[in-house]
Amino acid sequence: MLTDSLNCSRQRQGLLPSLTRWGGRLCLTGLSLLLLGCTPAGFRTPRPSLTNSGLNSIYPDGEPAFNGDGRYLVFSSARSGSQDIFLYDTQERRLVDLPGLNSSDVATTSPDISADGRYIVYVSNALGKSEIFLYDRQTRNVQNISSRVAGDVRNPTISGDGRFIAFESNGQGQWHIEIFDRGPQASSRPSPAPSPDSNANP
Repeated sequence: MLTDSLNCSRQRQGLLPSLTRWGGRLCLTGLSLLLLGCTPAGFRTPRPSLTNSGLNSIYPDGEPAFNGDGRYLVFSSARSGSQDIFLYDTQERRLVDLPGLNSSDVATTSPDISADGRYIVYVSNALGKSEIFLYDRQTRNVQNISSRVAGDVRNPTISGDGRFIAFESNGQGQWHIEIFDRGPQASSRPSPAPSPDSNANP
């Protein structure tokens, strides 16, 4: 009986390190699946970046929109402490700098992008109310499109050639669709904007 008890005790002591090792492996596997996820066939989703320098981050990312050939993906994210607009280069797999678009104390949302990737249209509260703005990646200029529209505005979209911008407004008591024409000179399809060297927004 004493011998059997000693043998049983030794077996239990031998099992403890094995169980500990397996438990650690299971925890690491679960953490990896949580951070990296399982990618089904056909998906090219980048893994979340702990440094917030990629397409996905550990903060809410959303409202994606592709340019014409799918190289550039514009989206909004809260990774900088406020809601900002970001641009992701799917070929180089990095963020593209957008100098002059975002500000730390301003929320920018609902982006859309022209076919050549030069123009980005979005909603911002920089002036105290929601307005529709157009950002030119080539000149880095920002233009207020909805300055003469009463009420609130939302959900902007831009035509492939960059000439027309449509959005919703409620200045007439209910939501309607507005169309802004930038003129024929805007539809000349300028050469695609060059990709800056910087790989992240300020």
